[in-house]
Amino acid sequence: MSKDFWNKRYSEKQFAYGTLPNDFYKEQIKKLKSGNALFLGEGEGRNAVYAAKLGWQVDAVDFSTSAKEKALRLAKEKNVEINYKVVDLENFQPKESYYDLVVMIFLHLPDVLNQKIFNDSILSLKSKGKLIIETFNKEQINNSSGGPKNPELLFSEVDLLKLTPRLRTKLIESKIINLNEGNYHIGKANVIRFIGEKI
Repeated sequence: MSKDFWNKRYSEKQFAYGTLPNDFYKEQIKKLKSGNALFLGEGEGRNAVYAAKLGWQVDAVDFSTSAKEKALRLAKEKNVEINYKVVDLENFQPKESYYDLVVMIFLHLPDVLNQKIFNDSILSLKSKGKLIIETFNKEQINNSSGGPKNPELLFSEVDLLKLTPRLRTKLIESKIINLNEGNYHIGKANVIRFIGEKI
């Protein structure tokens, strides 16, 4: 979907996917000691702001200017600070060996860009740093609860494992869940949950 599509969606008065953090990510980040965290395709900031509330130093990236405006507004409401950059992920280069955590929640990109983003993300992690992902799997194409309608933008477990060969897989599972995230993630969803640790 185009930048114009996302700017229009994020310009709506309501937060498109709500202001509460993703459930799986929330459950996992609470187990970690705070440090430096990077959020890719972060949208309106719900997950980044939650990390900041827990004491993390947060960098967030998205290509939508209207998403950044809402994310900074949410951060102000929650009395925290996040560093939010508006940049296309194909042009984004994170610092190497800097982050304790990288988070991708429902980030669906073409395969060539996925390879760049995953490679850069793994390089950006410190030793023992974690990558947390929740994404729609191939079966999501049959649901109306959100996500791309192009099957090439959806994942399988094999896809994720191929993109993370330099990580120790701590968790990978396909699940059917009930989404309740704002106006656009509602109902039955087929997802993959992944946690990897940099070796």
